Amino acid sequence: MRSLRRHPLLVTVLLCAAAVLAARPTGPSAVGGDGTAAARVARLYADAATATATRQDEEKQDIEAKLERARAQLQGEADASAASGNCRGAVRLHQPPRRFTPDWVAPVETYELSAGFGGGGARWANRHTGQDFAVPIGTPVRAVGEGRVVRVSCGGAFGIQLVLQHPGGHYTQYAHLASVAVDQGERVAAGQWIGQSGTTGNSTGPHLHFEVRVTPELGSGVDPLGWLRGHGVDL
Repeated sequence: MRSLRRHPLLVTVLLCAAAVLAARPTGPSAVGGDGTAAARVARLYADAATATATRQDEEKQDIEAKLERARAQLQGEADASAASGNCRGAVRLHQPPRRFTPDWVAPVETYELSAGFGGGGARWANRHTGQDFAVPIGTPVRAVGEGRVVRVSCGGAFGIQLVLQHPGGHYTQYAHLASVAVDQGERVAAGQWIGQSGTTGNSTGPHLHFEVRVTPELGSGVDPLGWLRGHGVDL
């Protein structure tokens, strides 16, 4: 489906890397604090941003090659988890600095809008039930507002997904993920990183499938772009 907003992929990757770099602590316990593929992807995003900022082109090429391998490993682990229906548990990522954050934000910081709400297509039984944000594998996914995690699941058309309940009664869904960074029942803040994008489930390429619902269940969706704009989020 034709894009509604275009961001060149290189700019997307570099801005995503800059966001991770800003949140990266110093010392050996950097992003993620473990050796998982999810943590390595986040760490390599930060390393790529450093190499870009210091114009170390040869080092940047080496990092980008490592990043591609780490992304492939992360997606492979995610696909295995989704195929088995067994979630691997939360992969904790160090959060962005707690500076001023609006009450509501977009689910990803830099993106290209792709398939929209209500659109038709061979991959959907009826109509598209959410809004797709095209982003590279491993991109940090944010809670659009404060709320509580009411569902974390793996398998099926949505692959790895989670659902948040927000004050006022609406729910938001984040699907086709490569990893989750929160547990069911946990409370989250607006802008908090709750997972990483991927392409699990019924997906033709890396993106975040985002829904806004009046119940936790599929079939109660409303237009996500209109809903976000109604909360002051300009997309």
